[in-house]
Amino acid sequence: MEFSPDSKSWRDDLASLVEDSGIILPGDPVRAAAVEVEEEEEEEVTTSGGRESLKDQIKGFAAAWGEMVVELGRGLRDVVQQTVLTEDSYAVKRMRGPMAQVAERVKYLNEFLPEDRHPLHVWAVFLFVFMIALAVLNVNSRYESYISTTKKVYIHPPSAARILLSDGRYIAYHEMGVPADKARFTIVTPHGFLSSRLAGVPGIKQSLLEEFGVRVVSYDLPGFGESAPHTTRNLISSAFDMLQLADSIGVEGKFWVLGYSSGAVHAWAALKYIPDKIAGAAMLAPLVNPYEQSMTKEERSRTWENWSRRKRLMYYLARRFPNFLSYFYGRMFLSGKHGRVDKWLSVSLGKKDKSLVEKLVFEEIWHRNVEESIRQGNVKPFVEEAMLQVSNWGFSLTELQAQRKCPRKSLLPWLQFMYGLPECEMTGFLGQIHIWQGMDDMVVPPSIADYIARVLPNASVHRLPEEGHFSYFVLCDECHREILSTLFGFPRGPLDTTDRNHDVQEIPDEAADTASV
Repeated sequence: MEFSPDSKSWRDDLASLVEDSGIILPGDPVRAAAVEVEEEEEEEVTTSGGRESLKDQIKGFAAAWGEMVVELGRGLRDVVQQTVLTEDSYAVKRMRGPMAQVAERVKYLNEFLPEDRHPLHVWAVFLFVFMIALAVLNVNSRYESYISTTKKVYIHPPSAARILLSDGRYIAYHEMGVPADKARFTIVTPHGFLSSRLAGVPGIKQSLLEEFGVRVVSYDLPGFGESAPHTTRNLISSAFDMLQLADSIGVEGKFWVLGYSSGAVHAWAALKYIPDKIAGAAMLAPLVNPYEQSMTKEERSRTWENWSRRKRLMYYLARRFPNFLSYFYGRMFLSGKHGRVDKWLSVSLGKKDKSLVEKLVFEEIWHRNVEESIRQGNVKPFVEEAMLQVSNWGFSLTELQAQRKCPRKSLLPWLQFMYGLPECEMTGFLGQIHIWQGMDDMVVPPSIADYIARVLPNASVHRLPEEGHFSYFVLCDECHREILSTLFGFPRGPLDTTDRNHDVQEIPDEAADTASV
């Protein structure tokens, strides 16, 4: 049987009956060539597609790493659950009791949760959201507080009365109370650090001073306010500045000295160097030299541990490296902006002090005093004042103790008898010393009052429970009345013509009855 060339082979007949299965039979070169062409085209498409999908490969790599991190977290969770959170672990044993009590107390809150949610998951989400909201509110409040409390320093025009001292310097002063010719008692008060003559007794009423017949004279220390600086000032010059001021403004007889906080340093100097002109002393939260050698180790330790690290650093620099204080003071209260009293003085505050300094009237008094204190824009007086507080005073508080001093036995006692020489004399400060100390004072700690009571046993120490550094002295009408009553007895008003013949600066008998230790 013969077949023509144009006739189909048996393979073509078979392929027409079934679909192409992709199987290449031997002896079919056409089909094999077609398959090779198709494979080459697929390789080209795959290769070109790889070059275009590099971003997809990176995404796939990142997804793989993400899956690995998730699996790692799950593994760590399982390890913690199997080790730390087991019934026998130390953490679970310690926390089981307290957590059970807390859960029992707040269990009733679960009634308000959705029924299809587990309480543990819900409260975890609630706590997380609450913490985020609290952080946001805290940041906003801090920002708003900073904006609202930032205030630039304003230097007021000169307004002080001044006297000329013997060395050519001027001292600025301020008076309150009754006039000089009607004053039964005169109180002279040096101001503390970062303050001025305008402080006096902050918030004391004019009517109260008139009721007791008291004249209060406050003055600017050298270089502060409107007082001229002193190139070589010390505590001796400070005492005699006070004496010249009293003589120049017409103080007859003796006067009282009031020392508050670091202003007490100059009051102690007055008791030492001009005791014959001082009728008595009122000390409120008085500062002493924290490096005083007569302090015991325990007293010094109790004093220093109550101060903040910044306060201790400032005292250390004032004693060892005072030149560094210029940098700190220049960035603080000499920066031209106002700040909080605890920040500017590098101190902490007790409960009542924190409440007081938040009041607007206190802020106004504080800002006005700071403005007057730094009006000269010179950092040197502040450095000098810090150095005076911690340097060698030239005397110890033990020397102020009133005591009888007798001369050594002489070989010729009959000479003393013939010439009437006194056998013994009283030394130290003979007047009254009253000390008021807040037991919640974190600026001048109560341990300092304990030290003063030990070295000056004749001083009357009034310990004030729950009172701070400012709360008993600033803007406290009842406190001011108690202080004046303790010092001067019952109020007798200003002097009249019949009283001028008496020594108006003597201590009345009623004051001794009202004093308490």
